Amino acid sequence: MGITRIANLTGLDRIGLPAVMVTRPNSRSVAVSLGKGLSLEAAQVSGVMEAIETWHAERIVRPVRRESFAALQTEVAVADVARLPDVTGAKFDPHRRILWVEGQDLGRDAACWVPLEIVDTDYTEPPHGGHGAFPRTTNGLASGNDALEATCHAICELIERDATTLWHHGPADTRIDPASVDDPRCQDALHRLVNAGIDVGLWETTSDIGVPCFHCVICEAGDGQGHIGIGDGCHPDRAIALLRAVTEAAQTRLTYISGARDDLDPSEFTGEAVAAKARYARQLIARAKPIRCFADGPSAVTESFEDDLSWLLERLSSAGMDQVLTVDLSRPELGISVIRAVIPGLEAPHDDPDFIAGPRVRAMLAGAA
Repeated sequence: MGITRIANLTGLDRIGLPAVMVTRPNSRSVAVSLGKGLSLEAAQVSGVMEAIETWHAERIVRPVRRESFAALQTEVAVADVARLPDVTGAKFDPHRRILWVEGQDLGRDAACWVPLEIVDTDYTEPPHGGHGAFPRTTNGLASGNDALEATCHAICELIERDATTLWHHGPADTRIDPASVDDPRCQDALHRLVNAGIDVGLWETTSDIGVPCFHCVICEAGDGQGHIGIGDGCHPDRAIALLRAVTEAAQTRLTYISGARDDLDPSEFTGEAVAAKARYARQLIARAKPIRCFADGPSAVTESFEDDLSWLLERLSSAGMDQVLTVDLSRPELGISVIRAVIPGLEAPHDDPDFIAGPRVRAMLAGAA
């Protein structure tokens, strides 16, 4: 798959939470993937799996069809494109012929076709057989030891990004008291940050869907200068969701310290830009009192990924997400499961450069007016 190097970045920062970079020089998207965890081995697995899943999404071998939405929906089940995220400067034309890839509707256990351009991550050229009407990101792309594990990861990522977008457009008074965090793994990660002289802000961002989501912001304590870190996490088990957010924040900070990612903008490394981000993080932490108790949020600890998936589908259905679609990008000869999930109705990441607020954000803003 073109992976040539796994580099340990942990020592470039003083926090001590393991992070690695994984290099694929001939990538068709970004050439560097990142991984994190409480151990170096976990971080290495995380980084390699991210590189593997992106490689699969750059080289899709699923059946595809070239047809207009108007014609295709008369023959087969099709994704509800009206509820997919819009992008700036483009509009979907239901009568224009584009490429569609075959996926699966999990709720109906039946085939369902999805626009290829929302699944494909080959960014070396314009969308294959599309017209740029949908976001081209890795949002909802995940890998695992089997299809169930990968599917749960993919769905959780979509729920997480939707929840984070809603939180950014709504009230930010959901900060968690770190002293209320009772999970030993999360406590370990938070202690490492505090002992390194890092200020930490934790927010619960769980949306109406009811799947635990958290947002973590870290910055140098006091007036210290340095890169900040921001992370988000989602999982049925709230402890795992919080741990993902905290370790991702540490990874993000290391990403900027190392300058490893090839999609980082050089303007972000100027003294002015670093100071501006530090002010944002400090102000965000300072103006929100940590009054929420970690244990008060929802949580579902199950015995299997099958149980996780059933619970996630039930929560999505309760919030009006009628289609939960997956495209299996796995290659049997490689033995690694890679799934791309698409859930019409969920919001796209708020920090995408071409983000347009969808119905959920608009309803929230209207309710707050």
